[in-house]
Amino acid sequence: MIKVKPREITNMSIGTRTGRKRISIVALTLVLTMLAPMSAMAATATNNSAKLPFDASKKVAVEKAKVLIEAYGTTSLQYALIADGEIVISGYAGKNDIKDNKPLTSNTIYGIGSTSKMVLTAAVMKLVDDGKIDLDEPVVKYIPDFRMKDDRYKQITPRMLLNHSSGLQGTTSNNIFLHDDNDTYAHDTLLEQLATQNLKADPGAYSVYCNDGFTLAEILVERVSGMGFTAFIHKYLTGPLEMNHTKTPQDLVDPTQQAGIYFPAYKGQIPRESTNTIASGGISSTAEDLVKFSQIFTGQVDHILSSKSVEAMAQDEYKRGMWPQEADPSLVAYGLGWDSVRLFPFNEYGIKALSKGGDTVSYHSSLVVLPEYNMAAAVVSSGGQSILDQMLANEVLLSALQEKGVIHERKQEKLHNLSIKADMPQELSQHAGIYGGVSGALTKVEINPSGDLSVTTVKAPNNPAQKYTYKADGFFVNDKGTEKIKFVVEKNGRTYLWSSLYITLPGLSQTALIEYKAEKLEANVLSKDVAAAWEKREGKTFYVVNEKYSSVLYTKSAPTVTIDMGVPGYFLTNKIIGADKAVNGLQVPGSAGRDTMDINFFKKDGSEYVTAAGYVYANEDHFKSLYSGKESTTTIKDDGYAKWYSVSAAAKGKTMTVKMPKNSSFAVYDQAGICINNTVVSGKDQVILPENGKIVFAGEVGSKFEISLK
Repeated sequence: MIKVKPREITNMSIGTRTGRKRISIVALTLVLTMLAPMSAMAATATNNSAKLPFDASKKVAVEKAKVLIEAYGTTSLQYALIADGEIVISGYAGKNDIKDNKPLTSNTIYGIGSTSKMVLTAAVMKLVDDGKIDLDEPVVKYIPDFRMKDDRYKQITPRMLLNHSSGLQGTTSNNIFLHDDNDTYAHDTLLEQLATQNLKADPGAYSVYCNDGFTLAEILVERVSGMGFTAFIHKYLTGPLEMNHTKTPQDLVDPTQQAGIYFPAYKGQIPRESTNTIASGGISSTAEDLVKFSQIFTGQVDHILSSKSVEAMAQDEYKRGMWPQEADPSLVAYGLGWDSVRLFPFNEYGIKALSKGGDTVSYHSSLVVLPEYNMAAAVVSSGGQSILDQMLANEVLLSALQEKGVIHERKQEKLHNLSIKADMPQELSQHAGIYGGVSGALTKVEINPSGDLSVTTVKAPNNPAQKYTYKADGFFVNDKGTEKIKFVVEKNGRTYLWSSLYITLPGLSQTALIEYKAEKLEANVLSKDVAAAWEKREGKTFYVVNEKYSSVLYTKSAPTVTIDMGVPGYFLTNKIIGADKAVNGLQVPGSAGRDTMDINFFKKDGSEYVTAAGYVYANEDHFKSLYSGKESTTTIKDDGYAKWYSVSAAAKGKTMTVKMPKNSSFAVYDQAGICINNTVVSGKDQVILPENGKIVFAGEVGSKFEISLK
């Protein structure tokens, strides 16, 4: 077992502010009733936990890790459990590399994605403890050159960055994910990018997941401390906690120490992935290091943050603004940094659980902390998903709680009440229509007079409809009892589709998600001229041109956006307001309203382009066919845009060989858009051209590619 010893240091305290909403007296009484006996049990169990061998929990960890590897697409993973300062369980599963030349160890490093946000939050709170940051002062006080087109930006505070309520659009993604390349472009240009953007909501109006807020908070830490973020966290967090395998892209790391990543289209291992918005999602770590970090929140170390800062991070920050009415605790219930400060199913046992998960293109992670019991579990993985990692962490923690005698038996999986069908109030029929949700998803809601409700995905006719029936308790419930929904007209006058969903995956624990899953779109009638301009683009595909040659986006499939007006007056969920512009109109808290953007078209040198979330895309109509003769060249122009070509009938089947300049790449895609060769990944400068394929050449300004066909 590994013992982590705390060091002594003086901490300063902070003030907190009470949320605007309050839970009911009945609910509060119930919570107090549940917590009171458990607190006493926690004290008793804590004293004995270090003596337990946790043999049953070790077995559970091995069994459930096997499930993730065999059934859910996880390539490899690590897990760890800490109890009272002792790492009592640590293990790993899966393949690190196909030939087993580099076996997994407890020190193999994984990207932790957005779990990095907890490190950032701890860094901010360290500066709060030191009296250098006030959570409720404007960010512009600390970053005077922070500007936006929308004057409301001056109201944004550090608290709003950490609880996702800043009103920023979401994620400015350009050049974040790169192969083996720690270019800081995404971080360095964020203020420039934000200066061109509007807010999507009043600061503090509601919390909706926002990566840019945490990158801005990374800049906040740097400006206030006078240190680079990597240096700051190593000095004040990872160093004192002996998190020796926690790194950022700015650290020198042996690539062989990182977990292998794989894509289905490639037989071999993919070059390591660098996520270059560090605080938002770019830290790499191990499961053991993450549970060492958790001791900040369980009180096992008191030299990192004050107890008031730790307590402030775990408050119900999501309740400060508009939020869906709660049923059970949920995967999403924001604190400061935390995804959830009320995680299901631990509430079923009267236990407070904090959680944070993270996903990059290739890596995933989850950290679940039980502060009352001085316990935490972490799972990191290559492949899979963070929710799967969280379910594994939950299983290990629940088993450990059983071994400690806190839980005597596991609760049965929950379902919603399948009460008898009831007559639906006819006024509910007015809520039928088109709803918009996460990533531009459009859903059609249909209601018949008998009380049957159907939800279908617009432009996806092969997806089966989700069916619900109106019940006596006033909800529409599916036939399995796993989800119930209702319509809510909020104070802002907008109509939302409220959902309470139990998620159960075979072989894993159950979790729950309560959210506004979509917002009803209002009618948007276009003028003839505006409608005609968009109709000309309908079905056209635009290809990204401003991603760096090392971008991960070039690897899986062609990075594109297709103009698909699934609903009149809208492009995806963006409301069309002009011939060349569509703006975000969604106001959805939680996750369903995340990563919104404004869409702008422009023309240059006879070609049409579209900008969105920092990306620039070019209309495929203007692509030239690759010259089918023996020799040709192409050069990156002064704008730095990548050069795209179509594969003509005359060129298909020929072998293309490219003499490439330094700091460049090319990628080839088949007719379906799947990448069949990316030189950054394969190292091969030769490829057989596919029928109706596409080719992209990317590099620095002036880069000249010499192409030969045979």
